[in-house]
Amino acid sequence: MSSGPVRPPVRPNGYTYAQSGVDIDAGNALIKMIAPLAASTKRPGADAELGGFGGLFDLKQAGFRDPVLVAANDGVGTKLKVAIDAGIHDTVGIDLVAMSVNDLVVQGAEPLFFLDYFATGKLDVTTARDVISGIAEGCRQAGCALVGGETAEMPGMYAGGDYDLAGFAVGAVERDGVLPRPDVGAGDVVLGLASTGFHSNGYSLVRRIVADFSLSYDAPFRGEPLTLGQKLLAPTRIYVRSVLAAIRETGAVKALAHITGGGFTENIPRVLPDDVIVEIDGASWTLPSVFHWLMDLGGIAETEMARTFNCGIGMIAVVAADKADEVAGVLKAHGESVCRLGRLRARAGDEPQVLISGLLGSGR
Repeated sequence: MSSGPVRPPVRPNGYTYAQSGVDIDAGNALIKMIAPLAASTKRPGADAELGGFGGLFDLKQAGFRDPVLVAANDGVGTKLKVAIDAGIHDTVGIDLVAMSVNDLVVQGAEPLFFLDYFATGKLDVTTARDVISGIAEGCRQAGCALVGGETAEMPGMYAGGDYDLAGFAVGAVERDGVLPRPDVGAGDVVLGLASTGFHSNGYSLVRRIVADFSLSYDAPFRGEPLTLGQKLLAPTRIYVRSVLAAIRETGAVKALAHITGGGFTENIPRVLPDDVIVEIDGASWTLPSVFHWLMDLGGIAETEMARTFNCGIGMIAVVAADKADEVAGVLKAHGESVCRLGRLRARAGDEPQVLISGLLGSGR
């Protein structure tokens, strides 16, 4: 058998990028569609116009005197698969913004601007527009400008209608306002701010249970006027405006923790000194129905819930005991549901820093 040189296949002339699966015209059409969405997020310091190679922000125009910049980035995780399978795309953009701006505000920072990265195998302009409309809505809720982003069409990397999202947020805080404060200590009270559901964490477990029980995202959810898909896609609550109001109006917020993956046990210790623990009363708030649904269906233990999900509490605030009512009042005035979760005390030896007593979110 001959082992001579292999001849290249005969190829037609005139290859185009579109023939490889990338549609430049669709990308340009998307930019035109989303430009008004970005413009709707304009704020002092940014004009929120798209089209340049980078987004500009004027800290002086935003009113800062001695700022420290704070940056965060995150995604939405496998909640995106729920959105794709359910055909609901206009809320995951809110999740994308929330996961980053909630991380900024726990350090006392005001979110200033946001950029997104949208990647897909085949660009569907309508789906992308729905996703980015959610991103713009999240930015409006957080008071930050959508100053730019990137849409990447990558055939062969993503299948069918799949897409992925990443978000990048930058905020600023005056140097003397960075949280957590050094005076966090025994006797301080921990307030809990209600979540809207799973937010954007734990969906690999949620989806596993949905698949194992052959559930449909179109099915009604436990007698509520929502489908299972709609219930699971409730967007992450953005706490920025209410928390910044509490910080600025009371001066009494010592520390904040965004309750994401890792639940109570992993996130709260990140803002506590090593010599204190928090004792949480597990009966001090009502566990939302979607958490009971998951626990009942999957037989999930309370300890597993507390280390995986937010369990109905998306943000906690540490405040001095004599200021707890004042801080709670400001948060409630700005639309939050607030409860007293517990109190800090001195740590004995190598005790875990989060102790939960009683039935976790006992209300049904």
